Amino acid sequence: MLRTITLTGGAAIPAEQGVQDMQFARRAILTLVAATALIAGRGPSAAAAPELSVVATTGMIADAAREVGGDLVEVQALMGPGVDPHAYRQTRSDIVAASRADLVLWHGLYLEAQLEDFLLDLAARRPVVAVAEGLPRDVLIAHDDYADAKDPHVWMDPALWQQVVRRLRDALIEVHPEGEATFRANAERYIAELRELEGYAANVLASVPPDNRVLLTSHDAFNYFGAAYGFEVIGIQGISTESEAGLKRIAELVDLLVARDIGAVFVETSVSDRNIRALIEGAAAAGHAVEIGGELYSDAMGEPGTYEGTYIGMIDHNATTIARALGGTAPARGMADRLN
Repeated sequence: MLRTITLTGGAAIPAEQGVQDMQFARRAILTLVAATALIAGRGPSAAAAPELSVVATTGMIADAAREVGGDLVEVQALMGPGVDPHAYRQTRSDIVAASRADLVLWHGLYLEAQLEDFLLDLAARRPVVAVAEGLPRDVLIAHDDYADAKDPHVWMDPALWQQVVRRLRDALIEVHPEGEATFRANAERYIAELRELEGYAANVLASVPPDNRVLLTSHDAFNYFGAAYGFEVIGIQGISTESEAGLKRIAELVDLLVARDIGAVFVETSVSDRNIRALIEGAAAAGHAVEIGGELYSDAMGEPGTYEGTYIGMIDHNATTIARALGGTAPARGMADRLN
């Protein structure tokens, strides 16, 4: 005779006679319970879901949010490797993600120029924090071409970035006070790592001969770097890549390369190398050899999952590359022996 065991919900499970009857039923019940628990996220092997959803505009901010937030946050960066934040415009998916987030973190100082109206409007409905806007005005660098604006590239100085990390920490605490102890502990650990990075950069860049401390790049992203480490910084374009470099500007810089015997210039991962190559060709036509000293991370970090895809790896790469290209001494694989 065929027997059945009926589970909650009315499902009838066939079984054989005797002991096999109960063994089958037990396995079926355990399987059903485990599946239900996994779906609900309460199973013994299910990881606890992050408590806070964070959207960050740039990779540098997203990296800091992950370091400070730890397991309590899930962070999405709107801009990936090689993306220019000056020209970036929000997509439909960006609008959806930011509108659903518990916290939106952006840089400010007019870095995300095309996103600013959207973010300011969103701030009326959601927690939205411009993490660099809280920096003291006396540490910010003005620019001759932009009387009312400050240079936004403060991440180029790890000492200033530590202040941004503290502002980010406070923003996380404000929206999720239950995680304060975690956020504070993680921030202190991360800031200690940033201090180590700051010391490494200072040491290797000090090894560059004083006459060689000229950093010529695609656009004016390295002014805070220059102020921190004693380098003259020259950008072909202004502090925004939206500005254009004309033939007159290129000609002036070719003359400068020749007159000052500058032998290396640098390209950036998020900016076209067209102008840099025009400089090299112009200098060659004048009988002066100039080489590309390396590719620097300016407005975006490296690929996710790589060391250069973290803020520390980004600055380690830049300091190491600049020092070695301009006659200084630095380990080929950088501070942590992790550079590609």
